[in-house]
This record gives sequence, C-alpha cells and structure tokens, in this order.
Amino acid sequence: MAPSDRLPADATITVVGGGFGGLSAAAYLAANGADVRLLEQHDHLGGHAGVLEREGFRFDTGPSWYLMPDAFERFFGHFDSDPTDYYDLERLDPQYRVFWKDGDRVTIRPNRENVHEVFESYESGAGEALRTYLDRAERNYELAMDRVVYERRERLRDFVDPDLLPLAPRIRLFGTMDDYVSRYVEHPKLRQLLEYTLVFLGGSPHNTPALYSIMSHVDLNLNVFYPGGGIAGVVDGLADLAREQGVEIETGVEVQAITGAAGDFVLQTDAGPCESELVVSNANPAYTERELLPPTARSHDADYWESRTYAPSAYLLYLGVEGDVDPLAHHTLVFPTDWDDHFEAIFEEPRWPDDPAYYLSVTSQTDDDVAPDGHHAVVVLVPIAPGLDDGPEIRERVRDTILDDLAATTGVDLRDRIVVEEAACVSDFAARYDDPRGSAMGLAHTLSQTGPFRPAHRAGLDGLFYAGAYTAPGIGMPMCLISGEHAAEALLEEYPRAADRPQPTVK
Repeated sequence: MAPSDRLPADATITVVGGGFGGLSAAAYLAANGADVRLLEQHDHLGGHAGVLEREGFRFDTGPSWYLMPDAFERFFGHFDSDPTDYYDLERLDPQYRVFWKDGDRVTIRPNRENVHEVFESYESGAGEALRTYLDRAERNYELAMDRVVYERRERLRDFVDPDLLPLAPRIRLFGTMDDYVSRYVEHPKLRQLLEYTLVFLGGSPHNTPALYSIMSHVDLNLNVFYPGGGIAGVVDGLADLAREQGVEIETGVEVQAITGAAGDFVLQTDAGPCESELVVSNANPAYTERELLPPTARSHDADYWESRTYAPSAYLLYLGVEGDVDPLAHHTLVFPTDWDDHFEAIFEEPRWPDDPAYYLSVTSQTDDDVAPDGHHAVVVLVPIAPGLDDGPEIRERVRDTILDDLAATTGVDLRDRIVVEEAACVSDFAARYDDPRGSAMGLAHTLSQTGPFRPAHRAGLDGLFYAGAYTAPGIGMPMCLISGEHAAEALLEEYPRAADRPQPTVK
C-alpha cells in the first residue's frame, strides 16, 4: 500500500522545533488543510533567535541583521499578508560602521553613491569596479533566487534543467570568493568589505563559492533594516501568522524520541506520548538522527556527521551599558587589517584567535525600548571555531581582550560602565540547541555542502522531513523560511492526501 493511501485528508502532522524553518513549514502545511501541532522544547520560539531580558535591557540572543526583505515579503505574500502587518521596518542609516585596528574607519550608508565614493577613496577605479560588481551581483541574485533557491532542487538531477542554462556562463562563481573579488578590487580593505557577509553563511573567503557574491547585492543594493521589537518581533509575527493558519503551538515540550513511520509515528515527550501521522523536524538532522531516532531509522552514521564542515561558533557578550557609546552604530564591525589568521583559526587550525575580528550590535541606537534611559544594550560577537574549549578562564581572558581592543580601536571604553552582563559560547550552543560541536549556525556553505549536497528535506525514514539551516537552501532567517516552504512542498507531494488540496500554494 502506498504511504499516501494510509493518510486521511486532515492528516496530523507534528513539527518538532519552533525556529524559522519549523514555523514556516507549520504555516504552509496548516494553510493546506493539515492538522498541525508544533512542539518547542524551550519557553520561547525562534530557535537561536531568542531574546534575553535583564533589568530593563532586551537583547536578541541570535541573529540580529534583517536582510533580504524581498524574501520576507514573498513568504508573507503567500498568506495574503505583508511583513508590516506583523512588525514595523526601519531602513538603517548608517547601515553599519567598520573600524580597522590601524585607526581607519568607514561608514556605509543605504545608497550606492556613498559606497562608490568609499571604494574610490581607497583605490583609483574601484568605484566603477564596484558598480560592475554589484550590477552582476544583482543579476546573479535574481537568477539564483528565481531558478535555484526558490525552486526545490534537492538532487543533482534537478540541476539538469534548461531553466538553468543562463547560469552556465557563470561557472566562475564556483571558484572561491576571494579569487572572484580580487578580479574587481585589489585593496585588502575593499576586499574585506565585499567578503564580510560570508560570516552570515558560516564560511570564509577561501572556502565559500563565489556564487555568494550575491550577498553584496543583498547588503549594498537591498540594504539593511531593523524590525520593530528586534528579531524577536519577527518571531512573534511568524508565530501569529502560523496560529492564524490553524497551527497549535506548544512551548516547553521536549521531544525525547521519535518511533514508527508514516501513518503511525509516536513522539515521546516529557509531557507524554504524542501520536502523529507525519513529522517535520526543525531540530538539526544530526541531533534528530543520533538522539531521537532508533539506530535502524538513521540515514547516516556518526562518522558522517563528524566529517562535516561546521559553521563557526561564537563568543557572545550581552552588555547593559551606562552612558554614551558613540561612534558605535546600530551595526559595527571591527577588523584587523589582515584577517586571514582569524579565518585559519576557525577553519584550518582550530584555536582561539590571537587578533580577532568581531561584530557589535547596539539596537538601542535605533530602538529606545531595549534599554533604560541613559543606557545602551550592546551585544559583542566573536566568530570562533566550533568545538573549542570555552571554560571560565578562557572566557574571562577573551572578554578582557575584546573590551581592551574595543577601547583602543573605537575609543569606546565600556569596562567601567557595564551594569548588566551575560555571556554565551560553544558549550552553551551545544547544550541549549543541540548543535554539533557547538556551532552557532550549522553546516558551512562550502562547495561540497551547497545545494543538493546539503541534507535533503526528505529523511531516510518514511514520513519524516527536515526543515531549517542544515537543509537547502541553507543558513540565515530568509533561507530557513524557504526551507520550511520546501519541506512542506516535499511532504505534500509525497503524501497528497495529507491536505485538502493536492499541492501547496507556495508558488
């Protein structure tokens, strides 16, 4: 008997995990008539995109950049809505400020002329080279999104398609980002400005395909926004939309085991057993296989997951600070003039970096509600290799190093003004989110882990599907929204009687 023949029109589907991928998949499935329950082990939704509140300060604990507004508009548009129906959006100006440790700094504003002038000031002809680079990035972005990312292409044979022929001349985009960028600009600081977005993908300029030069279009053409309430406000909006579609959301419920198969799943939880006909796991596939599934239902052995290249982890400081923090912007980047050693410390010879690059989020420069009057909410993030020892002595040493470096590089000395302080690091990501090696983002976007080389939405177990950053299209809030769409689409194709309509309305 075919699996779909066992399932009624209002099949019960359980989504494990309430991150962006899980909320997206749940909303699509419920909109197509399924009976959807979402179980989240934490008291908050959003996965890594959590919120920390202390003594009048509020911090986003995970992602803090709202990029690719078009992807959010597309998602909400599938439900006849708009992001602004759920949260306000403010275009940031400046978008971000960059400090180099030699005393140099630049401010990036949300207009192309500003950025062209910045580039030309460092290298004659670089302004025009940037114009060419961004125009090509825009064309490549539109092709990649419309014909690869938004299309569900999980298998290599899905790439044997005439629709992809316009991408053929762009074969150079499968070289490294650093090689590609060097074709346009030579100055190392300009190359950093075009490559820093790789951190959002969990990669380095030397191991990430040049295809991701499209991120410069995202950054410099589509610009950077701030959602009202921070990223937590976006999570709330997604949850509200999912509930409007009929999703039943339960937080504080931990799934401890998944047994059975399509039509006859039992999820053991700390609140008791939960029966379900189909399952979508937004928990990462490595954890799902190793901790939730019986050995006979696993698609990969432990060696497979050990051999993956994981995106960086992070050392994070959440600081409530008294007084002014200018010239720090809402988003601030601090770079050594040569950042190769830091990337080597992440991907090649894992160790704590000697001269780290790092990022600061100061949402209180835009949002008065995230800190008491006369104070600022500051988040410091240092990308580091996953799996590092992060004991108390190491954390304290790195904390002091970063605060000293921040004062020396930007002139902003926070050391005697901190009134609230929390931290997170490798072991916290492993414990809270079950991330392999304490990665903060998942699988890096190396060439061998891009597109069809990422874990598929269909698991090896009949009736189990995956959504989230570990699957295609990959890391980042917009990508996870699309991943949820693709997981729902795959499920509804394989089990058409699981919904009132035979196909999801996601095109």
